[in-house]
Amino acid sequence: MKQNYEKTAAELLAEHGVTQERGLTAQEASSRLELYGPNAFEKEKKTKLIVKILAQLKDVSVIILLIAAVLSLTMAIIEWEGLHSLIEPLVVFAVIVMNVILAVTQERSAENALEALGNLSSPVCRVLRDGSVGECDPKRLVPGDIILLKTGDLVPADARLLRSESLAVDESSLTGESVPAEKDADAQLEGDIPLGDRANMVFSGCLVTAGNAVAIVTETGMQTQIGKIARFLTETKQKKTPLQVRLDKVGKIISGIAVMSAIVLFVVSLIQNGGVLTMDMIIVAITLAVAAVPETLSLIVTLILTQGAKKMAAKNALIRQMQSVETLGSTSVICSDKTGTLTMNKMTVKRLWVYGAEPVPEDADFDGQKMRFLEQLALACTATVGRDDDGNEKIIGDPTETAIVTLAKAKGIDYEHLGDRYEKVGEVPFSSSRKMMTAVVRRPEGGYLVLTKGAFDRIPFDRSDKNVLYELEQMHDSFASDALRVITLAGKVVDTLPENLEEVESGLTFYGFVGIIDPPRPEAKAAIARAKAAGIRTIMITGDHAATAGAIARELGIITANEGIITGQELQKLSDEKFAEVIEFYSVYARVSPEDKIRIVKAWQTRGEVVAMTGDGVNDAPALKAADVGVAMGKNGTEVAKSAAKMILMDDKFSTIIEAVAEGRNIFSNIRKLVYFLLVCNISEIIVMLFAQFMSGEGWGLPLTPLMLLIINVLGDGIPGMALAKEESDKRIMNRKPIARNESFFGGGLMEVIIRQTFVFAIVTLAAYYVGLHVEMGGVAPTIEAAQTMAFLVTGWTSILHVLTVRSRKSIVFYHVKDNPRLYISCAVMLVLLGGLAGLAAIPAVGEALEMSALSGWQWLIVVALTLAPTIVAEYGKFWDYIRSRNAERTRVR
Repeated sequence: MKQNYEKTAAELLAEHGVTQERGLTAQEASSRLELYGPNAFEKEKKTKLIVKILAQLKDVSVIILLIAAVLSLTMAIIEWEGLHSLIEPLVVFAVIVMNVILAVTQERSAENALEALGNLSSPVCRVLRDGSVGECDPKRLVPGDIILLKTGDLVPADARLLRSESLAVDESSLTGESVPAEKDADAQLEGDIPLGDRANMVFSGCLVTAGNAVAIVTETGMQTQIGKIARFLTETKQKKTPLQVRLDKVGKIISGIAVMSAIVLFVVSLIQNGGVLTMDMIIVAITLAVAAVPETLSLIVTLILTQGAKKMAAKNALIRQMQSVETLGSTSVICSDKTGTLTMNKMTVKRLWVYGAEPVPEDADFDGQKMRFLEQLALACTATVGRDDDGNEKIIGDPTETAIVTLAKAKGIDYEHLGDRYEKVGEVPFSSSRKMMTAVVRRPEGGYLVLTKGAFDRIPFDRSDKNVLYELEQMHDSFASDALRVITLAGKVVDTLPENLEEVESGLTFYGFVGIIDPPRPEAKAAIARAKAAGIRTIMITGDHAATAGAIARELGIITANEGIITGQELQKLSDEKFAEVIEFYSVYARVSPEDKIRIVKAWQTRGEVVAMTGDGVNDAPALKAADVGVAMGKNGTEVAKSAAKMILMDDKFSTIIEAVAEGRNIFSNIRKLVYFLLVCNISEIIVMLFAQFMSGEGWGLPLTPLMLLIINVLGDGIPGMALAKEESDKRIMNRKPIARNESFFGGGLMEVIIRQTFVFAIVTLAAYYVGLHVEMGGVAPTIEAAQTMAFLVTGWTSILHVLTVRSRKSIVFYHVKDNPRLYISCAVMLVLLGGLAGLAAIPAVGEALEMSALSGWQWLIVVALTLAPTIVAEYGKFWDYIRSRNAERTRVR
């Protein structure tokens, strides 16, 4: 079946039952509106706030805390002893509410992407109906409508051109091309033609930059090219980030331990109580639940991510989804758009050649001959010099002419006042069929200078000398082989002008070439090299031509000897299975569609890679949403791209992405430290509670009450843990391989360290409790309150000192206070605060509320000694790790 661009104008008019002279009738337009629906996008349903809140309550750790809070509240009501009975349940409920609020407020999505797409539609369009032209709401356009377009219009729907005059349309948002696409209603196309080469079609949301046209609407709403992008945005679901997956695993581990412990505890309790359920069992269950769940985990992770986001904001990267900061640390493939990200998105003259001389780059010193040639080129331009909204000078016009005028002004040519010496008296405008334009100026010395610029094969200069022509062709091809857009200038001097100005376009003399390209960003090459050193592969995905993309990729170092270029047409011929086999051989994907971009991103993801995707256009939005981290351009990006992305580059620099990757790796390191820190603290508390329950027959009670555990988890774990957000990782972090998608927090031997430290923590807490419960010291009789106070201090203080241990696999003696002063200050304050709480227990009312008692001097000494033991064991373990790694390195070198 023929595509619309393959059909003739007559075929389409007949197919839609309409004539070019009268258009649709109002009645027919109304009936088609009923059939096809409005020319608008389907809205994506937004998730209600209550649904988001309920989704957070599904988390197992939250459920455990909820059960504990309800049980605690029930116990408080049954055994009411005043308002202080509500302290425990209220604290637990407060922790739950705080975590849910954090989760909901930090949740980000691309819900605004479709609304931004809607803003690309024209506010009004001109349509021919019942034989007369009138203005119409674009939403009421239907297939078969005849629309009229002029310079400055936004195309309201996809349409096949019926008539066009010097028409050029900016399709960069759809294709990624920097230069407006030249359109021709008479173009006859066959076969599978890329979107950017469909010269007889115009597409919804694109801007008419020159000329005018009449076209017949072929698709509206979700059937347009931009509508298909809207559908991709709706259907593309964002996956969980690697961080969310890892934290889910941690939550499951903790929850599994808690559930298993609760079952064991319940069975043991029933056996010990002869099968009778008692209130003591409920108290133990509450205590175990509080001990199991690291209440501050979500809070501290959010703080670490927020700290990372602030650092990135200072480096011109705006984070829209907090988790994406850490995800960047796992990035192993960056799929980058070419235009505006790797290049300047500004056409620039790169090379100039005047016949009879050597070609020179734009930054060379120009002699009189080259300056005269550049001045003539500028005279052949129609661009104007104006001001932008900020009052800065801005050259307004076609990108090619803008590049020429920019170079002329940089070389000292007074472009604005050229007309004072060379009065323009005539012009033959550029058209897509002619591919050239002519300017005629009056010379100060008399006569007229005819200047014609355009495509080399169209300009009518003298081609009789085959040797000269061969030289010109060779130079043209050398420019073109470097993906430069070659503009030819020729001219002549005449004494009089003919009535038909086009007659001057004959017998011209060849003057020279300029080569124009959208050049690479100065910092991009170094950033790509840095990414490569970090084990990150850079892929270029663009809607531009393969030759242009390849030249830029080679200059930036993206393409090496073993990698090639593939076009969207070639890609579509490959099955998913075959594509998966060969994907690693291609680093440049040219002339691709939005569907191709999603396919490329997903293909890399299926290989286990973490993919970051950059882009600025509407055509990039679906892939930005599908990628693990979508990165939009802040300066030149469309609102659609920004809405679909998780990060926005405010400076549009590729190098900023690499800075973000380094920060992401640092964040992963800090969260890993946090998990190590909290797991040891919380699981050791579970072991303590379980062991005490098994020993209940020997007169043991609960070593730690629920209130004590909450104080420890919030103050002893939470406050020092927050200071981990300020930690800075090893400077060599960007010389390591990317963090694998499935890499666990516990890799690299960390699980063994966690198990060892967990048991050491549990042993010293149980030892403190045993001493307080069974050993008389300094004339003070052992009591359950003293035992619990000692256990409380040892558990809290060891947790605080533990944060110093988790900072690095190196010994704590190699770190200085200045490395992270906030960490040391928070540790000191919390040590004093927990010690102060125990000291205040000497006051009867305070001791009763806190369920503690005063300690003797000897008991304080025992607490200090036991508190230092886990740190000593950890330092001993680090020492042996260092010895083993050094011996392994020596063996490897040998």
